[in-house]
Amino acid sequence: MPCTKERLLIVDDEPSIRESLTLVLTEIGYSVRAAEDGFSALIEIRKEIPDIIISDLNMPGMSGFELLSVVRRRFPAIPVIAMSGAFSGDEAPSGVVADAFYQKGSSLGALLMIMGALPRMGRHPSCLSAARCQC
Repeated sequence: MPCTKERLLIVDDEPSIRESLTLVLTEIGYSVRAAEDGFSALIEIRKEIPDIIISDLNMPGMSGFELLSVVRRRFPAIPVIAMSGAFSGDEAPSGVVADAFYQKGSSLGALLMIMGALPRMGRHPSCLSAARCQC
């Protein structure tokens, strides 16, 4: 089975966060799309289902809290990482339906470790991380 790039969807209302995460994660081998809020994210998910969703929690319109709840109901197999600068620690805040939590401002290495620890369907066993894939 050929190795494929993992597809990420970054959801954040702050353009600088979306752009910087997209740039860095694309550079290390991920296929990345971005959305500015929960409504835009749902449109992107309909276009192509991502392997992982990384979503801010506090956004105007449809918040990350709402988006992750909808994703869990409609697409339960998609692993999701909640992120926020308003909460600290390494566990998702109470009431957040997510597989993991990333505190904004933490190192990129921390995010990559979180992503690597997520269970994913259809991932080739030799592809432990997108950075190691020779796609």
